[in-house]
Amino acid sequence: MVSLLENIHEASVLLLLLCSFFYYRHLKKLKRERKLSSFEITMFILTQLAYLLWAGSYLLLFLDNH
Repeated sequence: MVSLLENIHEASVLLLLLCSFFYYRHLKKLKRERKLSSFEITMFILTQLAYLLWAGSYLLLFLDNH
């Protein structure tokens, strides 16, 4: 049961990463076309920060396991 829940959790994280990546690309495209609103700028920065935090934490967890 725990293994199934871990797999579901990993799949949900992957799905969230993919969705945020496509949203980031969308915002990047909009930024080239027009000025972003304050909400869009906030989301643009937060998606970049979230990817950095995720990559850093994933790397630390990976190094801790080995």
